[in-house]
Amino acid sequence: MSDDQRDQNPAGQAPAAAPVGPQPEPIRFFGTTWVNHDGGYALRRVALALGSLVTAFAAALLLRLAYEGLEIGDVGPFLSISVVVLFAIASSIAFVKTWDSFSRRPAPSSDEAALKGLKTIGFIGSLIAYFLRCLAEAPGEKLRRAEYEHATAEFARRRSSRTGNPAARRPKRKK
Repeated sequence: MSDDQRDQNPAGQAPAAAPVGPQPEPIRFFGTTWVNHDGGYALRRVALALGSLVTAFAAALLLRLAYEGLEIGDVGPFLSISVVVLFAIASSIAFVKTWDSFSRRPAPSSDEAALKGLKTIGFIGSLIAYFLRCLAEAPGEKLRRAEYEHATAEFARRRSSRTGNPAARRPKRKK
């Protein structure tokens, strides 16, 4: 195969130009459809909201079955109450941390890694936060939209201040 044949696009089309300016950050399950709310954005929001709600109900049912297993095992009231309180606290912390993650990025030295296990135990809270956020927007859309609009405005400001090639300018005349 010659170099000319390798350089040709198999579809016979010209290669796509690299995008100019900042590109939007994709959101899980939404890609970049959140920018213009196209490509089935509304349908995805509804499907993900229902999916997270159904998953939260299934998880609650599973936890109830586990609690009934503790009751059948006759482990005592202290352990039964402790399990319920543990899941309630873990779910509320997971809800708050998940909800906050939609509106701001975690600090590099944050305690997110330390709370990972707690958020895993309280996964029902995370699912409920995801459901509630899907009712208003794609989870994390507000944060990413603000960052994208800021980056676009900065890019436009930098591009508009350019007037040409600085090397081609004539030196200023002394008066």
